[in-house]
Amino acid sequence: MQGSCLCGGVRYAIEALSTAPQICHCRTCRKAHAAPAVVTAGVARSAFRWLQGEALLNRYESSPGKWRHFCSRCGCHLIAEREGQAHFVLRLATLDEDPSVMPEAHIWTGHDQPWLSGEGLPRHPQWPPGR
Repeated sequence: MQGSCLCGGVRYAIEALSTAPQICHCRTCRKAHAAPAVVTAGVARSAFRWLQGEALLNRYESSPGKWRHFCSRCGCHLIAEREGQAHFVLRLATLDEDPSVMPEAHIWTGHDQPWLSGEGLPRHPQWPPGR
């Protein structure tokens, strides 16, 4: 499978996911993605490779030993890593195709903000009618 950042300047390929996807609600993911939660999964380092734009990557140490890698042009967060860990943490929304697996759990829900739930709100396939 392949993935990319928002502007398309950074591209990567993975052979397979090494852990099941989870929906993370932690404060740092919420801030890094400006979203209530983010879907992540592990990818073995040996199963991941950059295809283009590696020079565009920048990184930020969001907590001791945890580095978040993002495109310096569009700001899209692609992976996170802890040094010495056998896998990267991939942001699944950056995949360009369906990974064909569903998340298995919500994690760090103790960090949820009630006003961000969106539960029970109307759903529209595009803009709401009349917009």
